Parts: sequence; C-alpha cells; structure tokens
Amino acid sequence: MDYSKTLNLPETEFPMRGNLPKREPDLLKFWEDNKIYEKKQKLHEGHTKWVLHDGPPYANGHLHMGHALNKVLKDIIIKYKYAKGFDTPYVPGWDTHGMPIEHACLNAMGVDRHSMTALDLRAKCDAYAHEFVDIQREEFKRLGVLGDWDHPYLTLHHSFEAEQIRVFGAMANKGYIYKGLKPVYWCPHCETALAEAEIEYADQKTPTIYVKFPLIKDNGKTPEGVNGRPVYVVIWTTTPWTIPGNMAVTLHPDFEYSFVENGDEVLFMASELVSNVAAEAGLTLGKVLGTVKGREMEFAECEHPFPEYNHRKSMICLADYVDLETGTGCVHTAGGHGDVDYLTCLKYNVPIVCPVDEQGRMTAEAGERFKGLFVFDANVPILKYIAELGMLLGKKNIHHQYAHCWRCKNPIIYRATEQWFASVDGFREAALHAIHNEVKWIPAWGEPRIHNMIADRHDWCISRQRVWGVPIPIFYCEKCNEPLVNEATIDKIANIFEQEGSDAWWKYEADQLLPEGTKCPKCGHTHFRKEKDIMDVWFDSGSSHMGVLTKRPELEWPCAMYLEGSDQHRGWFQSSLLTSVAVTGHAPYKYVLTHGYVVDGDGRKMSKSVGNVIAPQDLIKQYGADIIRLWAASADYKQDIRISKEIMKQLSDAYRKIRNTIRYILGNTNDFDYENNKVAFADMQELDQWALMRLQQLKKEVEAAYEAYDFHVLFHAIHNFCTVEMSSFYLDIIKDRLYVSKADDPARRSAQTAMYEILNDLIVMLSPVLSFTMEEVWQFMKKPANAPESVQMLPWPEVKAEYINEALETKFDNFIAIRSEVTKVLEGHRQNKTIGNSLEAKVVLYAEGEALEILKSVEKDLPTLIIVSQVEVHEGAAEGEEATGRNDLKVTVKPADGHKCERCWTYSESVGKNEARPDLCDRCAAVVG
Repeated sequence: MDYSKTLNLPETEFPMRGNLPKREPDLLKFWEDNKIYEKKQKLHEGHTKWVLHDGPPYANGHLHMGHALNKVLKDIIIKYKYAKGFDTPYVPGWDTHGMPIEHACLNAMGVDRHSMTALDLRAKCDAYAHEFVDIQREEFKRLGVLGDWDHPYLTLHHSFEAEQIRVFGAMANKGYIYKGLKPVYWCPHCETALAEAEIEYADQKTPTIYVKFPLIKDNGKTPEGVNGRPVYVVIWTTTPWTIPGNMAVTLHPDFEYSFVENGDEVLFMASELVSNVAAEAGLTLGKVLGTVKGREMEFAECEHPFPEYNHRKSMICLADYVDLETGTGCVHTAGGHGDVDYLTCLKYNVPIVCPVDEQGRMTAEAGERFKGLFVFDANVPILKYIAELGMLLGKKNIHHQYAHCWRCKNPIIYRATEQWFASVDGFREAALHAIHNEVKWIPAWGEPRIHNMIADRHDWCISRQRVWGVPIPIFYCEKCNEPLVNEATIDKIANIFEQEGSDAWWKYEADQLLPEGTKCPKCGHTHFRKEKDIMDVWFDSGSSHMGVLTKRPELEWPCAMYLEGSDQHRGWFQSSLLTSVAVTGHAPYKYVLTHGYVVDGDGRKMSKSVGNVIAPQDLIKQYGADIIRLWAASADYKQDIRISKEIMKQLSDAYRKIRNTIRYILGNTNDFDYENNKVAFADMQELDQWALMRLQQLKKEVEAAYEAYDFHVLFHAIHNFCTVEMSSFYLDIIKDRLYVSKADDPARRSAQTAMYEILNDLIVMLSPVLSFTMEEVWQFMKKPANAPESVQMLPWPEVKAEYINEALETKFDNFIAIRSEVTKVLEGHRQNKTIGNSLEAKVVLYAEGEALEILKSVEKDLPTLIIVSQVEVHEGAAEGEEATGRNDLKVTVKPADGHKCERCWTYSESVGKNEARPDLCDRCAAVVG
C-alpha cells in the first residue's frame, strides 16, 4: 500500500519517511521558535513540582556517549513526569572550575601555568569554559533535550560562588572545617591534592622488596638461642621510594611472630608467612628459635637501615589492619605516605616525615644521594643502596592496580601536606540517617554502596593547589599565623563575590576583603594574608543544591531526583549529601538514580588508544538523535550499557517497525475526524474492541515501567505491541475494511476509531523517548481545534477501565493461538508455491473440543481474520489433511472458489456476474456503484 496516496499528499510531504538527521533540526527549530519549553512551564504553573537537579558536566570538551545517555535519561523522566501533570522545570548546569578545566585550557594553549599571573590564567580558563558551555549546550539540545538552555547554572556565576562561600562558612562556624598535616592523594604532575573521586586505577609495574630493620629494643622477648646474633625485623613494600619516610613498623596484636635462623643472623616475621618469605626471597631458613604474640612487641624499636639518618628509631606499633595475605606481617609504616600509616603514627605519637616536595621529588630530608630524584625514579637507587648496606633480603617486580590521576592519567602518590579538611566525623551519623531514611536509591544497591563509603570516611580534603576555582575564604594573622574565619568575614567575602565574582580574591589585598577593623582573635594584630588554595571542585558542584535549588524560584529544595553515573556515589551524590547534611541536617534529594558506564559492543571501556570510541555527534549524523534516545531507553541502564554499529543497526530496525506501524495508522486515519466520525465502543466491531482493550493493558504496563524507571521494559512492551499485536495481527486483518469499504462505512469507521485512539495514546507514551518522531506525527495528525501546539504538552492517557473485558481477552487469546497454527500451514503452501497470496486459498478447518468452540464463535469473520478468501469449519479433527500443533485441529488448504476480484483481490463466485462490473465481486460492485 502506498501510504502517501491514502493521505493525498505529494511524496515529498509525506511524514515519517525516516531520514531523521535531516528532519530533526527542523523540529528543533519548531520547539525553539515557538518557545515550547516556556509554554509548557506556563501551562503547568501552580502544579505540584517535580524537580530533577542536573548534575553539572565539565565544560572541557565535546560530549561523549556517557553524556548522551545521562541527559537523555533525564529528559525521558522529566517529559513523562510533565505528562503526568507535574510542574517539571529543568535547569541544566555546568561544572566550570578546577583542574579539569585548567588542565584542558593549559593543554589547549600549550603554556606553563607558572608563567602566567593568577588573574590572566583565570581569564583564559573562564573563556575556555564558556566556549565549551556553548558547544555542549548545542550538542545537548541536538539530542532533543528540552530545558531552560538560555539560563543554565554555571559554577563560575557570581551568585553561585557567593552561595558556595556561605556553605563553607556555615560548615566552618559549626566546627566542621579544620587544617591539618595529613597524607592525601597527590598528583605530582598537576601539583595538587586530589579527592578520592578524582582517582582511577590502572596497571603498573612495581618493584617489591623485603628489607631488614635491625631490632635494637626487644622488650626482653628475644629467645635464648639467638646467642648474640643480630636480629632483623623484615618488612615488605611495593613502594621502595617511601623507605626514607619510615618511622615505624606495625604488627597485628594477635598474630604469632617467629624468630627464625638465617645463617649468622635471626629474622623476625609472622609465623604463617615464614615459608612464603623464604620462597619469595630464595632463602634457606633454619629453625624457629622462639615465638611471641604481636602485642608483646608493642613499643619495641628498630633502627632505620640508612646510617645517614643518625640511628633514627622505628617504633613497633600495633594495628588490626595488618593481614597475612602478602608480605611478612610486619608493615613498613611511613605516616607521611599513607592514610592508615598516618593514623597509626598519630596514635603512637610517632613523627610524620614526608621527604617529598609538591613536584614529587625527594627533598634533602631524604638524604643527599636521593635529593632531587622523582619518587618513582628513586625506586631503583633506593633498592640498590639497601642492597649495598646488606639490608635487602629479596626483590621482584609485580604488576598491580595502582592509583592514577583522572585528568593527566599519571600515577599519584600519598603525600603528607597541610590541607583544609571537612570533618565528616562531625556529621557522619546524620548523613547515614539521611541515606537510609530520607532517600530512595535506584537501583537498591546504591544505598549500601554510599553507606559504606561514608561510614568509613573520617574527613574530606577540600583544598586544592590551583588558581581556577573558588578560594578557601581563610585569612592568616601575619604575626601569629592564626587562621581567621567567622560570620563577618564570610558575609563580606560572599557579598563581594556576589557583585564581582571570585576574581576579587586575587584582585584585592586582604584588608580590602576583610570587614573594617578586623583583629586577630588570638593576638589582636590587624594585618592578614590570604589563603592561596582553592576549594575542591567537588565542593563547588556539591554546593549546587544551595546555589541553584534554593535560589531559582521555579525550583525547590530538596529536589525530587539526582541522576548520574555510578561513579558519582563517591563524587557528586556524596559531596552534595555531605554539604547538605552539614548545613541543613537533611539530604538535598529524595531519589537518587544511578546508571552504568557506556562500553563498546564487547563490553570494553571506550578508549581513543583502543580505537573503539563512538561519538554521539557521528551517530546523529548517521541515524538521528531519536535512535540514540531509543538506545538509551532500550538498554538496562542499571548495568554497563553497550553500544556498537551492530547495536545501532538493530535499534534502527526496531525503530523502523514502530515508525511504520504509526505511519500506517496515520495514513489510514487521514480522512477521519474523531469528534464527528467516531464510533461508540459498544457499537464497535469485536476485533476493534479487542485492540482498544490491549491498548489499555499496554498503558498500564508502560506507566508502571515509567514509574519504576524501567525504560527498557516499556520499550519492549511498545515494540511488541506495534510489531506483533498491531502490524502482524490487527492492522493486517483490518486492511480489507479500510481499503475496500465505503469511506463512511460503520465497520471502517469502527476500525478508524480504534486506530485513532491507539495513535493518540501511543504518541504520548512514546514522546518522552522518540521526541522528534512523535512531534512529527502530532504535526500531521488530524487534531481538534483546541489541540496543544506540541505533542509534549499532551497529558498522560488515562486507562479506560470500561474497555477491559476478560471474556473478550480470553476469546482472542485462544483464537490467536489457533490462527498461528493455521498461518503456519498456509506459509508452508506459499513456500511450496501451491498458492501465491493467501487470498488464493480456501481453508477448511476440522476441529473438535476447545478449537471447535473458539472457531464457531468467530465463524462469520474467519476469512477476514485469517486473510483468505473462504473458510469452512467442520467438526471432527481427524478428517483434515494437515496436522497442526494442536490435537483438536487439522487443516486442509484448497484453491479458492471463484475468480479474483480486481479491487479487493479476494476470490469469489460472484465475480463476473455483475454485467456493469464483471471484474468485481458483489461487495466491491456495491461500493463503487
């Protein structure tokens, strides 16, 4: 059938010809020119709000498929919630500060940041961020995402920065902000501290060594058999460069440790690991001279193996984190290079030593022979020196997962520096309470995941050694070095930033930023200097609930939902929760939805080096944005989502089947005016009633899937409805009525009524996903005079309970099962070429029992339902020629009686009997007059 002829439109004007890449921009222009987003908001003004707060992507490059997945999922939810009657403002945002922007900007310019003034670098970063905000904005809009794109929030906006300062001040006034010397993740290439969320892991080759530390204080536990021989505590480490920072050795209090002969010396290690150490180090150990529990050695002392350290002591400490998985059970402890090491040293009052500078080079404190070496370059020299001293017991190389910087992709280190921290200890219990009692996590595993992250977290390093960001609003007394932050200083800085932005911190001197007459609370001095560090970028975005939700009148706090990738449990979900609980005592969101990562067709992470990166811009050029939207909806986002050319082709085929179903209905309702031509449900043909009943069941299923955020469920439900129940069954059967009957025949109008209702409801159910395609359909549909301007303004279709008839459902379910058996037999005859078209056939059905009862109930409509020219039903299944999958049914296929009607193509004995139209059957002759 040529649908364009049904519509009486020129071929070029017929809708839904595919070619989405060409047609979608016109629809985008329609939404923009007609301000559809603004009109939608006006239409639902005063309705209950449902706010999805946008997690801000970094404005430092073109969009990738992860961005596309994230924004489309958000858009699907917002459009559905709008159809359900909610007021759904969507304010997109961007993260525009911090190392991601600064790093990208410096790379683009090819300059050294140390060669620029702070204000010059900030100006370059500002321009770079704005450039990519504009680029990404257009790329997001091209995906069909509707929102207030002209008024997004940026973390560099003056009002946002001012509110962030107030969040910091509120936390400081509650005692949650402190400065301390602690080991933090440190990127020596970017020269800054990093948060846990800024760490990723990659394989690295590392030297591992067994090192002897002379035992010089034994708590009287050395066994008699030692006989004056030197005793060495054996440690194992994968970071030889940290040996200069060693200040302790840690044992487990409950493990048993052995004194083992090794020639003319004695080694001390965990008893369970003796044989393993001997094998790893290639040793032939002697007998065990004695054993002790770890707790018996507490406060004993070793001597650092490097003589130039002037007999530096390494205290023996105890800790439960020591295990027997690897090593010796005696843990090398350098408080300046590890978090648990730091806590152990703190507990035992052991000094924190960190002989590494901000560029990752060994300082003079490490010794002249190592001074200036980059930490990883120092591994081999340190190893060789230990061997020269006779303290190297064994070595080998291993490959393991090691922490890397997420921006520069280089290995990072633990380095003790003075940093500003937010004490999570101060409000951890309140945060855990909010996780379990105020928020619903989707999927459910998100709840224990973020619980464990926060339950185990003591503090949050919030300072960064950069200039592109919001400064930490702290001043220091020039006389006594006392830090200064209070309500007055916070108010003054926030007010200045509100007017001028955070550039003011670098533009003005301290006395210009402080309230007049400010004095040091400790010594009374009146001269101050400014903190040089900026806030962690996660503090920026983590303050957005206050900087955006509470400041934009169309939004509300707390919002309904945060929706981001699974990495944000340690990122934005967590930083937002921590700042919110610290300031307000409550979570900033009611729902948190998490999606997986986008991977290639083989499940591998996308990587430029591997060559498996697929850009959304390329897919849009080839397939159109609606296919990307269908991809986002069709996959189970709770897991990693695969994408490949093969997957996109499969989705294009699925899209085409849905589109063709809608196209068919659109073409065959073009001459139908629903208000004037509709047939009452009670007067409809039974098959049409069945179709509308299935539509109601579909609406229930689809709405439940939207409510549960199971978009792949609704996709499969609609796809099955369109391709199986509609195209392969219902629409195939009613073709005869649509094409052959008179235009105003009640039977034809009955089918058109059903099709129109199906179309009207389908486009609303599909609009959140296939936004462009459904808009195109809506623009071509025959609509009431007061119809909304856009499909996106339509309300969600209500389920019509009066259409649901269990008896009718059972009847057609049973008939469809029988029909499929009959069509299999017909298909066999087509393949054998005993018939060509099914209308060339006469089908004789021999049935009994249930099959006979079902067939008799629809006997008069069987030729139409099976799409053959004639059908006979006889009792007695044994008489048929061809068996089916049912014991109560056999089939005989014969050539149809009579001749072919040139109009309807059915065979009839009435063809040739009408003198005026001998080429037509009686029915068609009556129709054409």
